[in-house]
Order: sequence, then C-alpha cells, then structure tokens
Amino acid sequence: MKVDVVDQQTVYDGFVRLEEARLRHERFDGTMSDELTRLNVDRGDSAAAVVLDLDTSTVILTEQFRYPTHTNDEGWILELPAGSIDTDEDPVEAMKRELTEEIGYAVNELRHVSTFYTTPGASSERIWLYLARVRGADQVSGGGGVAQEGEDIRAVRLPVGEIGAAIAGGRIKDAKTTVGLLWLIGHIDTR
Repeated sequence: MKVDVVDQQTVYDGFVRLEEARLRHERFDGTMSDELTRLNVDRGDSAAAVVLDLDTSTVILTEQFRYPTHTNDEGWILELPAGSIDTDEDPVEAMKRELTEEIGYAVNELRHVSTFYTTPGASSERIWLYLARVRGADQVSGGGGVAQEGEDIRAVRLPVGEIGAAIAGGRIKDAKTTVGLLWLIGHIDTR
C-alpha cells in the first residue's frame, strides 16, 4: 500500500525524538486518504528478557521509578529487565549488557521470543523479547542499574505459579512484561 509523506520534521530531540509528519495513505478501497498530521515518538528499539531462575522456579523482575506512570498511578513499577539498544548494537548483546547492569546476571544464551511494537499509534519503538534461563551461579554482581544514568533498580522475584494472579490482580501493569510473562506460562515447561 502507498504512503505519501508531504512533510516531516523533528519538533523535539532529547531523550526521545518527536517527529511530526503530514501524509496521505492508501485506503483499503484503493483511494488516498485526506492529508493527516501524525506524531511519532522515536526512542529507538529496546530489548527485554523474561528471566527464569531454574533453581527457584521464579522470574526475576525489576522495580524502578518511572515518571510517566507516576502521572497516572504509582511511579514504581515491576518490569522485565530491559533497556535501549544502542545505535548499531546487536539486540542480544544489548540484552546481555542490561541483565548484568540491572539484576547482576551474566547470561550466555538468550532465546528470541518475539519482536513487537509497544505503542504503534504513537511510537516506532520495537521490543526484542528474549527468554533467559539462569541459575544462582550465573549471578556475578548485585545489579541495581547504572548510577551515572540515574538508575535505582531493585530485583524482585515472582514465583512462576503466581504470574497469572499478579497480572490479573494489577501487580503487573507494564505491557512488555505482561506479554513476556503470558508467553512464559503458555509455552515453557519450568521443571
């Protein structure tokens, strides 16, 4: 299908880049739409991992303050370990780096689960989702994040048997975390 971008400009360039575009796109009946104005929050892509501790049958989540969630709810939120993929960085290498920084685990093997958009109506960000199986011996540090980046991260363990209740009860509110944990309980033998 056809898209005609009439004009595109960056209206903000900081932690994220905000782009504004005027465009027309082909409709399902073959005609072109009227000219529309659309915004895109471009923050690059990210990687996240469902971390399954085989020794304890728990998943290791992170808890940290997120200002955007504070505007609607509590600011502290449980999430999968995750982080931005640097320019020209391999998503697997980015995830390995983030696992060490955030929860202190060195992981050699990651299984790709899915790649998906987080908020396709507003952002071009994709999440590369992985499964990381760990054991106690894989922990190499205390994690906690990178202080120079303002990170203050706490690792939280959630028993695999409590995942469904944590999602249904509203303890898990983050979309990538919900996707990853639902995938886990539907596809992995945790024995």
